[in-house]
Order: sequence, then C-alpha cells, then structure tokens
Amino acid sequence: MTVGRSNNGIGLRSLLVAIGLPLVELRTDHTDPVVRGVAILDPDDEPGSYQGELVLIIGVRGREAARSVRAAARRGASAVAVKEAPDELAGVAAEAGVALLGVAAAVRWDQLETVVRQVLDSATLAEGFTDEPGDLFSLAQTLATLTGGSVSIEDAGNRVLAYSRSDSDAAEVDELRRLSILGWQGPESYLALLREWGVFERLRAGEEVVRIEQHPELGIRRRLAVGIRAGTHHLGTVWVQQGREPFTDRAESALLGGARLAAVHLLRQRSDQGRSREELVTGLLTGHTSPDLVAGQLGLDPAAPAVVVAFTARESTPDEPVRELRLAEMLTMVSVHMASFRRAALVGTDGSRVYAVLPEARQLTGLAPELADVAEVLTRRTGVRVQAGIGSAVASLREVGASRAEADRVLDAMGTARSVASIADLRAEVLLSQTLSLLEANPDLRDPAVGALSAHDAEHGSELVPTLLAWLDAMGDVRAVASALHVHPNTVRHRVRRASEVSGVDLADPRERLSCHLQLLLAVTTGVTSSGVRG
Repeated sequence: MTVGRSNNGIGLRSLLVAIGLPLVELRTDHTDPVVRGVAILDPDDEPGSYQGELVLIIGVRGREAARSVRAAARRGASAVAVKEAPDELAGVAAEAGVALLGVAAAVRWDQLETVVRQVLDSATLAEGFTDEPGDLFSLAQTLATLTGGSVSIEDAGNRVLAYSRSDSDAAEVDELRRLSILGWQGPESYLALLREWGVFERLRAGEEVVRIEQHPELGIRRRLAVGIRAGTHHLGTVWVQQGREPFTDRAESALLGGARLAAVHLLRQRSDQGRSREELVTGLLTGHTSPDLVAGQLGLDPAAPAVVVAFTARESTPDEPVRELRLAEMLTMVSVHMASFRRAALVGTDGSRVYAVLPEARQLTGLAPELADVAEVLTRRTGVRVQAGIGSAVASLREVGASRAEADRVLDAMGTARSVASIADLRAEVLLSQTLSLLEANPDLRDPAVGALSAHDAEHGSELVPTLLAWLDAMGDVRAVASALHVHPNTVRHRVRRASEVSGVDLADPRERLSCHLQLLLAVTTGVTSSGVRG
C-alpha cells in the first residue's frame, strides 16, 4: 500500500540524513537509490507494485523478512525497512539488488512512515521552488548549526514536531533525546521532573531562555529551552541539547530568534490562508504590494520608521540548484538572526539577494556589529563570502523602497575589505559607482578621445592609461606616481604629456580632467572603453 510519493524523489542517503539517528541505519553498502515514495507491506497481503519506493515490511522481523524483501525487490522497490535486520538479511537484500534499512525495535511504523512522508513532501515542494525559508525540520537544523547543539521543537502538549538530524555518532545524543524522538514525546518521568523544577512555568511565563543543567545520573545532558509564543499564548518549546562541545557564544540569541520563527510556522499551520510572509515582504521591497496591506497582514504600524539591510553571496555559480539552495539557507539563517534582536523583523528575497526590513529602527547605531556577526556566520555556513549593505533609515514602511535601493548601492560599491557597510560609510564610493554605471549604460555620454588612449596602449604596448589614471588619482603629484609605478618622475611627465597629445584632452581644464578621470576608471574597472567595446 503506497502512502506517499514525490515526483522526482530524494536519494536514500539524503533521506537518512533528514531522518537521522536513532530511527534507522543503512545495512547495505554502496547503495544510494532514489526514493520516490513510501509503502507498507504486510506478509499476509499480496505484494503490489513498489517502483522506486521505500517499502516498510511490517509484521515480521529479522531473517523471517527475507521472503518479503525479495518480493519487494522484484516489484521495483528502491529500499526496504525491517526491524532487527541481521547481517544475513543484509546479504539477502544485496543479492536481490535492494537497499536494506534496519529499524530500531522501539520505533513505531506509523512514526517512521510519517517522517519519511514529510521528507518526500518537502522534496515535492522543492521541485516547484518557493520563497519559503523551509519547514520546522529545516528550522531545527539551522538552529542546531547556530547553537552547536541538537535541537527539537515541541508543541504545547510536549509532542515532538521536528528535530535536527544527528550527523555524528550516537554518543552525542543523550537518553532523553533518544527516547523523545522515538516516542515523539518527552518521557513522562522527565516531564514530571521539569514540572517539579519549575521549568514549564518559566517557559510559559514569558520570553526567557531557560537553562537546565546536566544530570549524569539521569542520563541527561545540559539543555537550553525557550517558549514559542504568540502574544500571551504558549504554542510550544524549542529545546537544544549540548553535545560534546559547549554551546556557541550566540546560542541563546539564536534560540530566541528561532522560537519567534517557529511561532510563525505554527500559526501558519493553524490557518494556512492568504499570502505567505515572505511573499508579502518581497512584494513590499519590490513595490508590488501595498505597505498598508503588508502592515495589516503582519500586524505592523505602516507609519513606523524602518531600515533595510541587503545580504549577498559574492561567489557566483552556474549551477542553479546550488544557487537556490544557498539562497534558501541564507534566507532561513538571516530570519533567525534578525528575529533574535528585532522581534518585528521582516525577511524576504529578490533575485539573488536576501533582505531584512527592520521596523521601528530609527537609526543605524549598533546595527553594524550585529550584522557583521550574521555575515560571518553566513560565510562560514555557505562557504562563500557574504556581505551586508545597510540603507538609511526611512520615516515609514511606505518608503522602504528608498532604503532598499541604498542598501543595494552599498553592496554594489563595497570592495573586499568590509563585511558590512552603510550608505554613510561609502557615500563617495556609492556616488562613483552610480556615475560609472550611468556612463556604462549610455555610450553617447563617453568621449571617444579618451578611448583613443586604450587603443594606443593596445597597439603600441605603452602604458598611457595606467599612468594617467595614477596621475589623476594623485592630483598631479608626479613623485607619488613615480614611486607607485616604480619609474622615474620624468617618465611620468613624458607619459602624461603623450596621453594629452594622443587623446586631445586638455588636462589643464578641470572639467575635462574630471570627465577623463571617470572614463578611465570605467575602462579599468569594467573593461568598457569609450567606444563601448570591452577590452
């Protein structure tokens, strides 16, 4: 009986990473088939067609499942799952050409089927890429990265909704986490202790990160927890268990931001109506959605001041799936960080950039250090340089387009030395960048006489362009130019005179000098000559 399918499916090993310990383990080597569905096979039932599916063989264990394993393989199964699968059964599966998963004895089949189906559903959603930052499982995984621990997300009834995968060995996971995942709920004995210690009372009382010390005698490691809240309503809890290494320095703030995002997910699940939060934010940034509509949908004051921050990854790749995955990862991580220090932060994407709109931000003071930390975390996580540009504060949400435009200009003008900059930091660079863009887009504004210098250098192997540009940069200081270019000052004077002769530019005229300077900068930085040809 098939209970779930994905159009393109997911690799078995990727599926196992998503499921994580301690539910299942791969018992056959060198196999990574694509799984497109999940089905249940009872030995008493007549086998059906299982093309590309993971077949859960229920009702038999160990060697007794050999006949069902062969039957599923003959009918096209990609993999089979059996409880208490010995090495002998792994040999049977390998001979039949099907991957074998060993399932922990305490796992209920309905639990495993639910998790697999959720992963397949996520794969199906990914096939039609959306701007959503992911589900609760991806949020849990992001929080695990940011806190350095193992994360689980529970509802108000202490039922496990999602958890981060365990990439390392089982020693990283304590007995409480193992039992909670297996049972999809915290063990009652431990819940009673938490009530006795007053943990639940503190979690429900307000937005506070609660610390629970380790209890080796109970098999419990140190934990952090924070309540998931919507106003005064308690929706659930985010837990993070410490592993072998201590929590990261920013673990508590990341946990707080994660809880705020989890609240959005849970409320969306309760009422999945209207446009998504990310769609509204993107519409606000692009001007396609009314600021008053966004404010009304998200409970904001449209007259509140705001600041826009733009993030971008500097390395481009021709691999579109890699770009989309990186963008989705950046979106989730920026959302967590922004929510941790700005409750009302709005995060969305447009093109290859991630944007954060920070309502109630009247000034930029204090933003740069926080954003530098975010850029550093994103750089480590994505493996490419991530930079952030900050626009000016604007008077209301209705003007965020202006702040967004400035944030984009800052990113366009930033070099490699900074990870974060504001329009105030780079106003001269932004002005120059915009001017050069104007010149590049309008060839009719450029003087062909300046282009003659590049043509002369190319034809004669001379260095008139770099020398004249250095002379203009140094405001005519010949000795400084000579020192920078490692030539004699007379050589500089000769090249400058020759450049004036070749181009016909009157370097004594300040306006002609400025025009020439800008066009030489354009030629050097973009390779565009005055004729519009890239050199």
